[in-house]
This record gives sequence, C-alpha cells and structure tokens, in this order.
Amino acid sequence: MAKDYSVETCNKLRGRFAEQRLHRPGRIARYEPGEHLCYDMTGVDGKETAAVAVTIERFVGGGFAGQVYQVRVESIITDTGGVEEFGDITLGSVYAMKILIPPAGFSVFFRNLLYYIGFQGPFQLQVNPVAARAGAIWQKFIRRAAKLRFGDEATVNDIHATFVDQALGSCGELSDWVDGRTWRLEVDQNLDALKRWQKGKDVDSALLGSPEYRAKKRFMSEMVNLLHDVGAHEFARQYEWATCKSQPNCLKRDGFDHDPGAGLVAVDFRAGLTLLPVLPMSPGDFKLIYQGIKRGSLVQFDRGDLDRLGAFVGEHAEHFTDMGGLLEELKSCEKIYRDSVPDITHNHLRLLYSPKLWRTMLDSAVTGWRVRGLIDAGFEKKLRQSKLRTTIFFLLGMIPFLGGIIRKCWGHDGWRRHYASILTGVDYFKRAFRGRVAERIITWHGASRLNSVQSLRAAMDMRLFIGHKLLSLITFAGLHRFITDGEFRRDKLHYIFIRPFKLYFNRHSREEWMRDMVRQGQEKHILTDEDAQTIVSQLDEPYIQKYLVSLVVHLMTLPITQIVSVIVAGVYYVKHPEMDPVERDLKVAAILLLFQVIPISPGSFCRGLYTTLLALHDRNFKDYNIALFLSYFKYIGYLAFPIQMSHHYPAMARFMAGHWATDAAHIVPVFGERGALFERWVFCLFYNWPLTIRRRMKKIADLRAALKPRYWHVPLCALSAVAVFVVAERIFFRQIGQMPTLRDIWYITAAVPLLCGGAITLGCEGAVLWKRIVAASVGGVATALIFAAATAIFMAERAELSVTVMAWATVWRAFALTVLATIGAVITELKLPDPDLR
Repeated sequence: MAKDYSVETCNKLRGRFAEQRLHRPGRIARYEPGEHLCYDMTGVDGKETAAVAVTIERFVGGGFAGQVYQVRVESIITDTGGVEEFGDITLGSVYAMKILIPPAGFSVFFRNLLYYIGFQGPFQLQVNPVAARAGAIWQKFIRRAAKLRFGDEATVNDIHATFVDQALGSCGELSDWVDGRTWRLEVDQNLDALKRWQKGKDVDSALLGSPEYRAKKRFMSEMVNLLHDVGAHEFARQYEWATCKSQPNCLKRDGFDHDPGAGLVAVDFRAGLTLLPVLPMSPGDFKLIYQGIKRGSLVQFDRGDLDRLGAFVGEHAEHFTDMGGLLEELKSCEKIYRDSVPDITHNHLRLLYSPKLWRTMLDSAVTGWRVRGLIDAGFEKKLRQSKLRTTIFFLLGMIPFLGGIIRKCWGHDGWRRHYASILTGVDYFKRAFRGRVAERIITWHGASRLNSVQSLRAAMDMRLFIGHKLLSLITFAGLHRFITDGEFRRDKLHYIFIRPFKLYFNRHSREEWMRDMVRQGQEKHILTDEDAQTIVSQLDEPYIQKYLVSLVVHLMTLPITQIVSVIVAGVYYVKHPEMDPVERDLKVAAILLLFQVIPISPGSFCRGLYTTLLALHDRNFKDYNIALFLSYFKYIGYLAFPIQMSHHYPAMARFMAGHWATDAAHIVPVFGERGALFERWVFCLFYNWPLTIRRRMKKIADLRAALKPRYWHVPLCALSAVAVFVVAERIFFRQIGQMPTLRDIWYITAAVPLLCGGAITLGCEGAVLWKRIVAASVGGVATALIFAAATAIFMAERAELSVTVMAWATVWRAFALTVLATIGAVITELKLPDPDLR
C-alpha cells in the first residue's frame, strides 16, 4: 500500500501556522512540489551573484548529506536586471538543487553528532558558505581532471552555484540535473566467472556476464584513482566500492543502454557522515581508516591535499589555464573552512597559541548562527563588533535546552518577541500552541502516522492532538496508524488475510496484480518498456496463470512459520512454570530465533508440499524441477516459481525475482538504498545464484553421464560415520559416567553426517542427482540405525537398557542424521567447481 502523503494537506497545515501570526519563523523540514523559492546565488566559476528564482518540480529524496530536488529556473536577476543566463544557468532549464541538511530529524542529529565528535563543531557544509563553496570548487577541478582521464568532463556532474537557504537554515548548491538511473539488475548465470574476474584472475570473456555491473565497477575504481591523483583523498570515499553504499553516487545517463560503459557520471561528492577511527560503518571503512591514519588524518570527512592538487594542475597546466584564480580561491576557502572548527586531530597545538585560528572560529560561528536563524542581521553586526559578546553567546550554547532559549531571546528579535508574548499574553500563548501543533502534525503526516483527514482534525481539536501525541511516544508509525485509522486497519487486514484468497480464485485480480507490479517495475527502472510489453502480452497463457496461482500460494504461506513459532514458544513458556524466569525467557527467544534460521521451516514445508502435489497432479516433473527443489527451503523458496519460469518466460522471471528480492533489501537501513551493492547482492543470491547452480549442475551432469553409477561405498561411509560416533560415545562415557545424547556431542553430531553425505554424493560417480541425494539420505538412516544398535548392545551389557528410551533415541537419531546427511550432499553438490573454469 502506498504512503498517502498529501502536499495539499501540508500546505493547509502551513496555512494554519501562518494564521496564528506568530513572531517567530516557522519550522520546516523540506519543500513541496510547486513551491516557488528565490535565492541569492554565487557562481562557482566566479564571484558574481544573481537572484535566481526556482520552482520545485519534485522532491527526489534525502540522506545524511542533504535533500535533493528537481527544480526549474523561473527568473534570473543580476545588477543589470533580468537576464537569460547566469554562468551556465539558463532560464527555463531544469537543475538539481541540493540543500545540505537532511529532511529527517534523527538523520540531522546523528550526522551532527558524529561531526561534532570528530571536529568539535557544527556541520560546516550546512552552516558555513565558505565550506560549501570549497567543496563546489573541488568538484570543478575533479571535473576538469576527469576530462584528462576519461576523455569527457561530463563523467563528473557540474555544480553551477552555491547559496544559503534561510528557511531551512542551510547552505545549498545548484547542479546539472542528470536524467539517468543507478543500474539495471542483470541476469547472469555465470557468477563463478564473475567472482574470478572480481579477484583479478583471467577469465574467458565469453563466460562473463553482468556487463553493466562490471563497467560501473571499473569506472568507480578509476574514479577513486583519479581522486587520489588530484589529492581529493577523502572525496574518494564516495566512490569506494567496498563501502557497499557508494554505488548510487554513480548514475548511467538515459540513452546509453546500447553500451554498458557509456553514459556513466559521478554525481555526488558530498559525504554525509564523518568517518571516525573507532566507528567503521562498512567493510570498506577499515581500509579507509588505515589509509587515513597513514596520511595523518585520524578523522575523515572531505579534506583534500592542496599541494597534490597544485602539483597535478602544474603537470597538466595546458588543461587548467583558465582555473588559476579558482585554485587560489580554493586555497583561501580551504584555510577558512579548516580553521572554522577546533579539529584537535589536525590543529593540535595551534589551539593553544594561534589567535588567528580562534578569530576564524568565532567569525565562522557567527556566520553559522546567522545561516541557522539563531540570530538576526542586527545582532550579527553586534557580534562581529565584540569578541567578548561572541564568546558569551558561544558558551551559552553549551547549556542544554535553557541555553538555546536564552540565545534565541538575545540574538533574534522575532524569537525574543515570541517568548515575551507567550509569557505575557494568554491569547498569544494559545496561538503559539496551535502553531506548534500544526508543525508537529506535518511531521506526523510525513511519517504516515496520520492520514490527511486525521491531520486536519487533529490540528483543530486539541484532545485529538494530545491523544496522538501520547501514541507517538509509545508506538512506531505503522502501529500508530493501525490503531487510529479504521480504513487503514481494514485495508491492512484485507491485504493480509483476504487479498491472497481473492488472488487465488479470481483470474482478473491476478492479472491486475501483475500489471500493477509491472508499472511499479517501470517506475523503479528494474524493467524495460520492451520487457513490460512482453510480460503483459503473456498474461493469458495457461502456464503463466498457473505460475501466478502458485506464487499466490507461496505468499499465503508467509505467516505460517511465524504463527507456528509463536505457538511453540508459547506452549513451552506455559509448560515450564517452574523454570527460572530469565532462563525461560532466553529459551523462548531461542525457539523464536531457531524458526527464523532453520533452512526448512513449517512455511517452506507447506510450499514444498504444494509444489510436489501440483507436479504429481499435472504428472509433469520437467516444468517443476527447480521449484520442487527450492520450494522446501526457507526464504529462497519464495522465488522458486520465478526462477522456474526463467527458461520459457525470462522477462517475467527476471522481473519478479528482482521485484520481490530487492524490495526486501530496501528494508535495510543505509545499505538497502536503491542502487547500492546490497540490492544487487540480494538479487544475485535469489535469482542469479540458482541460475548459476542450474547451469553448473547441468555441465557436471553431462560429464557424469559418461561414468557408471556407484553405490557400494554408501555402507562404507555409513560404517565410518558410526565408528566416529561410537568412539566419541565411549570416550564420553569413560569421562562422565553416562551415555551422551546428541546434544552432548553436538559438534560431532553436526559434522559427521554432513561429511558423510558429502562423501557419499562425491563417490556416486555417474549417478543422477536425485539418486545421489537419496543415497546420502539412505546413508544417514543407516548411520543412525547402526549407531543405535551399537548403543543398545553397549547399554544391554550394563543392564541399563530402556526400550522406550532407546526407541525414541533411534527415531530422533534417524531424523537428525538423515536431514544432516542430505544437507551435506546438497551443499557438496552446490559447491562443486564450475567445469568451464577448471
């Protein structure tokens, strides 16, 4: 169900805030489509300024680095009047506008916290126009260097101007709008070859797939090398592949689908989070921290080496003849930027003896307070005239909560009148409360806690607002909405319990469901228009309908494992009242966790049983061979039928696997971003890996066809496994004085049948796959029965035999060892090397 965010509702709530006629400025987190804004922009190539008016066309998104909009330039006014162009900014054209403050409150807090720990000051890119300009100039030099390395400046996006947004309290920048996408999830049944390529080994190009993926990885690697060559060492973090979240910073322009390596462009060089040496946040950060320490940079963000940049410019002077003045300005901006915060890891002892450093910090602090709206223009002048006043104002900020109120009252006339009016007038107090309510409800509506009607009602009824406020403190957004919104609750329950049955019995509903997914796939760029047309044209085919029904059944089994796990855990909890409460809670938690990690669960067993019955009913093994195997396994079983369809219906199979798998990946914070490496990893795990295994196993089966089947080694493997169990059992008995259970020797219980199953399948030579698996299962059963017999004989000699106990032990051993031996055989078959790569 889509998030029903309403721009109209937000505008009405903002109108309600304006109706209160408060003295203070309103708090906003982001802009809405259709809003008109005007900024005094400073061109990056020169220091000329112009008043540029833009219209927000759409909100693209926001992360730790800031929020991005697609905007259209409506007017440009310079000192000479209205003009058609300002630098490379053209009237009527579309651009990307990035404002360097996240739209989410928690993101602002976490980003600023890490920055403060690293540099002991406010986030400079947000509050310091000089810092924002330094980053923009760095990108200009990187863009020019990219022309040398890649042959085209367009491989790096261009920034045209910087500005300050007083409403959001942040610096911003205007850059080219890139019509493009992150990457297309590519079908690749040669992941073994791709893995060797990634390790730098020689691979036959005919075996390699994923051309777009490989082209992007090469491009980003070359971009990292270029950034280090020009001295932009910490900017390179934005394109380090191993961080697993850098991939969306590189886009592929529309219109270049014919060439995997063409149209790639680096669009984002703004880091969002400070890299602290004690807080690596991705696998690649460990290497980056080590490299930074070698350079003498303990804390990393966006520091560059100006000497290295100067040397690079000197080596290629003919290509930078027009940028000499810009280099000098960059050096000046960098000096002010780096001296604007204490940054003890770089400034060291300068903090003890450099008055110039402290003057710069205080001057930049005043600028930051003005950008953030803590002070007005009049008080800014007073602070710049008195270092003592500035120091006192700075120290007040260290007092939690109260210090902020004092600073606003002292430094901003609007806030001073606001607080004074609250204390002296009941009517103004009510208006202030209504205004704050409107602002809070906008936040709730943006988080989907309230729908449009609820939002407007809560803004008018204080009792409703207070109720929602209490709920917001104790519930997450989805539960809040479920409790308070009857229509949402009905839709949610219908979606979970009724919709699957409707899809199962109603063909029209299934087709409409598929068409909706196709439309979503086109919007997300994981489906081409050509593939979309192919899929829609195939919906009437009988097998497609059967596959869709099967997929619905798979979806209906989703809650089975969770329901069973809760029932089992609940029964265990009730049946053991005598147990220590902490121990009982831990075991209940262990039961719930076990159901999530076991490879074959109640839900997956139901899926597998359905697929088996369907194949028997249709008397057709060929069209269900992959689904029969995969359906029994947890998680991957959801994609059994999409993968089964890959041969006859490749477009639909590719899309459905990408749709389901990547949607699940996007739940993961930070790393689940669209276009990031985790998204592709999930797609490959659930789609490309099974295809790779199928191709590899077919090759192996063709090689085995020339060999004769062999089974005489099965009893030998079983007897060898029994010997290990018997020896372990006797050793345990001598040391402890009693016979062990499988749990007591769990490491042997797990390892021996797994190895036994692997040995059996390897020794079967020419046997077909299903007979090899059956042989491993028989070996597991034989191991359990012989082991039980040996245990019974040993116990009978000591008159300690209990028939009931031995019977249950035999049944349990037979089940556990058979399952483990079968899993061992399956794992061995899956891990066999690709014959093409030997």
